[in-house]
Amino acid sequence: MKTIVVITYLTMVAVNAMANILPINGQSTGQVSDSYPNLFAPAGITFAIWALIYVLLAAYAIYQTVLFQKNQSVLKKNFLDKIGIYFSISSVANAVWIYSWHYHIIVLSMLLMLMILLCLISIIRLVIKADLSNTDKIFIKLPFSIYFGWITVATIANATVLLVSTGWNGFGIPQGAWAVIMILAGAGIGLATMLKNKDIAYGMVIVWAYAGILIKHISYGGFNGQYPYVIAAAGACIALLMAAAVYIFAKREKPAL
Repeated sequence: MKTIVVITYLTMVAVNAMANILPINGQSTGQVSDSYPNLFAPAGITFAIWALIYVLLAAYAIYQTVLFQKNQSVLKKNFLDKIGIYFSISSVANAVWIYSWHYHIIVLSMLLMLMILLCLISIIRLVIKADLSNTDKIFIKLPFSIYFGWITVATIANATVLLVSTGWNGFGIPQGAWAVIMILAGAGIGLATMLKNKDIAYGMVIVWAYAGILIKHISYGGFNGQYPYVIAAAGACIALLMAAAVYIFAKREKPAL
């Protein structure tokens, strides 16, 4: 399983690199996104988080190999194998998602994004139930918390693109109002998950994504303040998520003296 994890990780990274270096189908991943304009998409700088995600996932892929786990128990091995299965599936889905996205097969991209999300939910459930060492928390919990946070937002963004691609008119409701609804819904999901799992890292990724939305809406190169309600909603959600992070930090278990 360990070898499969490394191979599928490298495949995912290679396909994502080719997507923008070649690029696949003559368009970068961002250019495909720009071809479906919507008010939920964050500023381009926000996508730099993928570099952090790939580095952290690389650390996990190395950590779970025999190099650092020579004396692992059967229970630990089963735990890592289960995570490895879900991660490998998500990595393959991620690579295939790139092709479906670049060739504008948006329905398939949505299904693949949901598959990635479900795999990460399954991994996080395993992580929460496990008795992790501090090292495990760094090399297993942290990478998947951040990846899960980003995919949470990405799933909503992908759903938005799907609606745009079908020419959906929003039942006549202004797109600004729909953007506010999507922002609030995403923040609600993120906040509930953050508090339930007591996961500050997950919540901070949602904050990063929403900061990207805010930047795009207030910047001259973006929407230049055309949608004040969207700006207000994004700003309020960021403040709420930050407050939740402070609450979780304050409530954390103190080490025994």
